[in-house]
Order: sequence, then structure tokens, then C-alpha cells
Amino acid sequence: MSRWFKTCTRSFLHSLEVRRGFRCLTPDGNRRTELQLRAAGDRCCSTVQGEVRVRFAPSPTGFLHLGGLRTALYNYIFAKKYGGVFILRLEDTDQSRLVPGAAESIEDMLEWAGIPPDESPRRGGPTGPYLQSQRLDLYNQTARQLVDSDHAYYCFCSSQRLELLKKEALRSGQTPRYDNRCRHLRADQVQEKLAQGASYVIRFLLEEGIEPFQDLIFGWNRHEVAQVEGDPVVIKADGFPTYHLANVVDDHYMKVSHVLRGSEWLISTSKHLLMYRALGWQPPTFGHLPLLMNKDGSKLSKRQGDIFIETFKRDGVLPEALLDTTTNCGSGFNTNRMGRRIDELISEFNPSKITTHSALLDLEKLPEFNRLHLQQRIEDEQQCDLLIQDLREQIYQAYAEQIQDKDVLHEDYIRRVLRLRKGHISFLKELVSPTYSYLWVRPSFSSQEVASLTGEGQHIASLVLNDELSVDRLGKDLKAVAKQVKATKYREVMKLLRLVLSGQQQGPSVAEMMVSLGSAEISHRFQKLLLLSNETD
Repeated sequence: MSRWFKTCTRSFLHSLEVRRGFRCLTPDGNRRTELQLRAAGDRCCSTVQGEVRVRFAPSPTGFLHLGGLRTALYNYIFAKKYGGVFILRLEDTDQSRLVPGAAESIEDMLEWAGIPPDESPRRGGPTGPYLQSQRLDLYNQTARQLVDSDHAYYCFCSSQRLELLKKEALRSGQTPRYDNRCRHLRADQVQEKLAQGASYVIRFLLEEGIEPFQDLIFGWNRHEVAQVEGDPVVIKADGFPTYHLANVVDDHYMKVSHVLRGSEWLISTSKHLLMYRALGWQPPTFGHLPLLMNKDGSKLSKRQGDIFIETFKRDGVLPEALLDTTTNCGSGFNTNRMGRRIDELISEFNPSKITTHSALLDLEKLPEFNRLHLQQRIEDEQQCDLLIQDLREQIYQAYAEQIQDKDVLHEDYIRRVLRLRKGHISFLKELVSPTYSYLWVRPSFSSQEVASLTGEGQHIASLVLNDELSVDRLGKDLKAVAKQVKATKYREVMKLLRLVLSGQQQGPSVAEMMVSLGSAEISHRFQKLLLLSNETD
């Protein structure tokens, strides 16, 4: 059965007829047949009529972090791979923990990352609203439907009683669970308490005998939740739903075909399938993604300030580099090479290759990924124009009062610098660091610094100014200049040229510095050396 299912799943995921419905290869390997959903959890593949619809459903109780971005990314890639729709739904029912601005920021960061939702609170769509707090009537209506069909009940237990149950369980070394006391209330008792205005929650009645379900990644699963849990709350005392009810209701009414979420929800899926069965709804296909962890195997924590997407954006990380890093450490792709853009990630995506192993994220490699993607941007004319605008603003902010020649802000000059430095820098902001200040601001140097290198500074300056140095053969020309100097060795000549051009002892080659600056600026800087030498004389 297991081998046959793998064959079926592989064909299902690779099918080009995803819009009309997934098809599976039967065991005989000769004919194709559509496999209809059989029971609530016992399936090979589900037939999807119409488009694939997946969703990313974070809670705006915090800002988007790397773990959330990865879940969103896999959903986005899955949707685009199979011509489907990517939905952003914000699960904001825990009103006490909402963080101001988080909802807007989550959507901002998805757009910045290049994986914008097709339907969302901002964009709207045919199955909205996309904020759970605006769908309360739907949840309460569904909860009443469950109560009327004897799949849910009113619970009037006080918080004090629940706390006592918890303490008693912990004292006896057991896992705390609700004892299902209110499940056994008679109808007249329930009506009496409701008439008295007693506070209540609605609990879903867990049934035993859950059927196994086939997860796209973890295979066959079955969790007898009724044996280890008490009946879960689906509507809280404040009228808001819990996650378990809201996600089932929303996935149904938003026509979600596939739920790709973190593996931490795998154990809850049997509970959700019980709800689907109680409501008479067809469940989506489930696939639980392995966890994203630190390279040492520890869990990513929101307390790590460097895992939030806004932090990466602020630090100059390119979105495509972040996506590339995040997928490179995981699974689900035909290759595992560096430098992939989103269109290549979609093209190489292969869900059957997603493993159950945790993805170990090594953020120390992020600069290398960023260097590759920055190089790609520089080589793309349109993207390079955007980099020029960005760098110009950074130059102005860093050196506005020190810039002596506005030509350094000219498009052609900045483009020349970018092309010469591509492959050497990992972040655009490096070009406004002190190391590269000579590109934007004329350096200062003293006669003592010149004298420590050579007594022939004036002669060397005149040679540079009088010789027509060619970019194509700059290395040879510089050696020729050095040969015309009697008492100064080639090495000291190069040190002097570097000092005059940049005011520094290290950096790019002298030849690259000269190409970057251009002949007019080179002349200006060596004129300064001549004047300095004359003053000394």
C-alpha cells in the first residue's frame, strides 16, 4: 500500500492537468484514473476541481520572521507551480495579544520579499473578508450547527474549576486535560443556565476511532486525540473562535485545496478532520513542512532579534538572497544550488522531494548569497537603475556636506563603480563605508605621509599627469611610470598612488581606483600632490 501511494503521489504532484484535477497513476502503470476522496482522512490523492488554492495564515501577534516567511514561500511556490492562488489570511482572533502595526507589516514584508498574495486584507478577493475578526458571525453560526447536530456543547465550567483540574493533574504527574463534565448536562440544565445568563464556552465533542490520513510529507498519520485530550474549546467566552474552529471554517469557505503548514500542527490535524466530518465538509489535502531551525539544531526563537524580516530589510539584505538562503537549507527542489531567483525556485520545485528532516539554517552564509544576488542585479540593466537610485540616496546621506564634486552622484559614475565592484561586495551599503569613501569624497593626505614613501612625489605626479594612461593597458602604463623614477621602488610608487587616490593603505587595486575615478578626477587629485610638493619646497 505504501509503495503504491508513493507512486500515486509522485504522479499527482507532477501532473500538468492540475487545473482540471490531480490525476494518479494506478498500480498497473498503464492507465490513468481519477481517484475521488474516499473517507475524511483515508485517501490517496484528492481530486481538485478548478484551481489550486493555498493560504498563509499568520497571527498578527508579532512581526513576520524567517519561519513564517518560509511557510509563506512554500505556499506561494506551490500555488505558482500549479497555476493556483496564494491567499493571505490574518488570524487575529486573539485580540489581547495583537501587536499594533503587525498586520500591515506582514503584508508589506511579503510584497517586499517578492511573494505577494493574490487575495489578502489589502487586495481583497472573492472569499473575503481576510481578517478573522470580521468573520465572527460565520464562526458562531458554524458552532451552533455543531451544537444542533450534537457534535458540540455548551460548557459552563468556571476558570477556577479548570485551574483546579490542571493543578490536580500536575500533582499526580498527568497531562492536564478537561474532564468533559459539561458534555453530560441534560438539555433542560443547559437551557436553565443560558436563561440565567451564565458565562459559557462551546466545546467540540471529540470522538474516538479517528481514521488515518495521508500527509503529503509525513505519510500516514493517526492521532487518537480523544484519548489524550479533553474536548477542545471552539468558541471562547468572548464570542471569538479558537484556532481549531476558525481555520477549518475559513479553509472550507475560502475553498482552500491544500494546507501547507508547519509540522507543529501535524498532531492537531486528526482533530480538524473530526470537525470536517462533523460538518459534512470535504477536507483539503494536508502537507506539514519540517521545522526551520538554527544550524546547531536549536529552535528559531522570536527572541532572536535577527530573525525578523524587517531586520533583514533594514540591514540591506536582498529579498531574493533571503529566499535563496531559506530554501537552500531545506528540501523540495530538484537542485540545491546557490543563486536561484523566485522564477527558478518555482521551476525547480518538486513537492515529492520535501523530506521530514528539519531544515538547518546557517545565517553565516547569508552574505555570500547576498553577494551572488547583488551581482545579478548589477548585471540586469533595470535592476541596476534601481540600485543606482538607492546608492545615490545612501551616498548623499553619508557624505552630503563633504562631497566636493557633484559628478560622483551622476548615474554613469555610480554605474561604473557598481560594475567594477560586483562580485567583491556583499551589501550595497559597503560602498558608503569608510573603505570606499574615496569614491565620493576627495581624500586628505599630508606632506609627511608623502615624504615617508618617496622624495620624488612631484616627479611621480607630473608623470601621471603628462602620460596618457590607457584603461586597457593601465597595468603596463603604471609599470612604465615606475621605471621612469630613479630612487623610488615600484612598491613605494604604488603606495604613493594609492595614498593620493584614496588616502588609504588598502582597498581595490590602484588600476581599479583610477578606472573608477576617471581621468578628470585623477588629474585633480595629482594636482593636489603637485601643490603639496611645491609648498614643501
